[in-house]
Amino acid sequence: MIKITVPGELPTLNEIIDLAKSHWAKYRESKTLYTELVAWSAFRRPKQDKVNVIIHWFRANKRHDKDNIMAGQKYIFDGLKEAGIIGNDGWKHIGDVAHRFDVDNNNPRVEIELYPADRYDFHYEIIDKQKVVCMD
Repeated sequence: MIKITVPGELPTLNEIIDLAKSHWAKYRESKTLYTELVAWSAFRRPKQDKVNVIIHWFRANKRHDKDNIMAGQKYIFDGLKEAGIIGNDGWKHIGDVAHRFDVDNNNPRVEIELYPADRYDFHYEIIDKQKVVCMD
């Protein structure tokens, strides 16, 4: 498993759309900045053939919706490609993707966990909290 921490917050979908509407060059500048931030955060990590990915978003507050926050994964996958960790960001190199969300107003960040798909598989389980039995 490879863990990469990107400091700060990536732009939300609404921020990306606003930049794109204002001027194409502003969006391009932002995309370059955040893609390079991810690439530098992933610097010198080993190349992977195909990975399953867990993205853990630590935001400063709950002001943005989770679907709005997740738009930043575009910068993550492009940054991993730019850093040479993955060959591309298509189906051949990206397996399953899961997202987790928390608040850390003192240290907003994005933690990215990469699991080689030939070794690790995701297992999703939904647990009915009302049926969990406690043993005393």
